[in-house]
Amino acid sequence: MDVTLLGTGAPAGLPRTDCPCARCARALGAGARAATALLVDGTLLFDLTPGAAFAAARAGHALSGVRQVLLSHPHEGPPVEVPPGLPQPARVPDGRELALMSGHRVRALAMDAPGTGYAVTGPEGERLLYLPPGGAVAGSRGTVDPFDTVVMDVTGRPDGVALLRRAGAIGEDTVLLAVHLDHDVPQGAELARRLAAAGARAVPDGTTVRTRPVPGTGVRELSRDEGPYRAPRVPRRTLVLGGARSGKSVEAERRLETYPDVVYVATGGTRAGDPEWAERVGAHRERRPASWRTVETCDLVPLLGEEGPPLLVDCLSLWLTDAMDEVDAWDDTAWAGGGREALRKRVAELVEAVRCARRRVVLVSNEVGSGVVPATASGRRYRDELGRVNAGVSGECEEAVLVVAGRVLPLPG
Repeated sequence: MDVTLLGTGAPAGLPRTDCPCARCARALGAGARAATALLVDGTLLFDLTPGAAFAAARAGHALSGVRQVLLSHPHEGPPVEVPPGLPQPARVPDGRELALMSGHRVRALAMDAPGTGYAVTGPEGERLLYLPPGGAVAGSRGTVDPFDTVVMDVTGRPDGVALLRRAGAIGEDTVLLAVHLDHDVPQGAELARRLAAAGARAVPDGTTVRTRPVPGTGVRELSRDEGPYRAPRVPRRTLVLGGARSGKSVEAERRLETYPDVVYVATGGTRAGDPEWAERVGAHRERRPASWRTVETCDLVPLLGEEGPPLLVDCLSLWLTDAMDEVDAWDDTAWAGGGREALRKRVAELVEAVRCARRRVVLVSNEVGSGVVPATASGRRYRDELGRVNAGVSGECEEAVLVVAGRVLPLPG
């Protein structure tokens, strides 16, 4: 099956007309995206958009062989002119299936927002799922076989990706392509980085993705025009560093928002009589997906040693505070009399647990020590020990990033 993405942008396109925002200003040249439309094997067109014929010609295709045009979502504005020779666009009722003369079968899927999703099976058994902007499959909690390719609104509906993963529709080898891209997400390297964390990617308008069986095997080869094409491999362990209000927690949560059943480990616990702390905790809870489970504990080693869904630990700096409390590290005499060795042993156990972790783990920690030297010995001790914790954990992570003013800087390994 050849899938050509004639456009990959939101219905209004990118950049938006007369929009003064910085993201639209940067979406120029190769970063510009027409409204999303897909051409499948030259015979099936999803979403007729303005300029579709020109977009197909630029991609080296013609629309003369199209035998069916299907719409996935309501189109605002004036009607799109249908190029000569194309059939009139239509939408298939939910649950209905079309059998085309080309050998393709198309099944319409009910969505949880206005629009229709389409599951396409090619003549040789290749499977494609295409979803409209802002939509996720309604009631997608059953178990299905993974699709070869899924094309959907990844940035707008990360929860929809999580539902598909839970159902098995997105597997380890599924190519997950982000479309309906709008100016709510930075383009270029930042978009690629965010999508890679979700196991997805975006491609330029005009890209053709091919799925075809490998002769003599039950495996399908996925490739793009320029060569082999595989879904990004998500790092198992990631450390997210940043200062106060830098956006580090948001970045950590974003990395797991397309995965179901995440275990969120809150190391801060509750603080009686502290309404400001309760407000912080409440804001974090409201931001997290409803499917995530929260565990309030500083006993991280057993959790890291268990098999299970992804683990988000927020944060190591509060874990260190608890560990220093336990060994009375704030007292100079206790610190010199064995507290230092006891703390270093706990840190070594944590680092070893991160090294041996088999589940996906995202850990958050504060980056301190770049400013004023603390005035007290205990403050300097905490700063130094947190630096050691961060360095030790970072050494066992495939990826580490530093968040500054809401921007994410990957740290070379």
